[in-house]
Amino acid sequence: MTRKFTLSCSINGVQVRHEIDPRLLLPEFVREVAGLSGTRMGCLTGDCGACTLRIDGKVIKSCLVPAVAAEGREIVTIEGAFDLDVIQQAFVSEYGFQCGFCTNGMVFAAGELLRENPHANDADIRRAISGNLCRCTGYDSIVAAVRTARDNLGSQSLANSPP
Repeated sequence: MTRKFTLSCSINGVQVRHEIDPRLLLPEFVREVAGLSGTRMGCLTGDCGACTLRIDGKVIKSCLVPAVAAEGREIVTIEGAFDLDVIQQAFVSEYGFQCGFCTNGMVFAAGELLRENPHANDADIRRAISGNLCRCTGYDSIVAAVRTARDNLGSQSLANSPP
């Protein structure tokens, strides 16, 4: 019989406390326990980016992270990434997704890129999203979405927004 672990953390600014199986992975906790379905389980090898989250301000692929590692940490999911609204809207306007499975990883990667380099060119964009796999779009519409977000951000750089 597996002993339970009481996990206390913040998800999208809300303190949560749940008893969990210590073998539970972080994206399983976010989806199944916290009920936030934007975080996906994809490859379980850290390759596809479907599980991308922000923990304590750092963007990570969470599928290799046990949920117990989130104890006392601040987690931001795609549902709570309000600083990335401009990027999310650009993905909608440029059809930067089809099935949506990879979108949260792409949006977080784009946000990190535009925070560090608000004038990113197409090569920079392709390099930044290269750690995420999309099986639908062929990436051109994703690059266009990030370019549109970059242009729409203009002077309101993500560099000044909280990570």
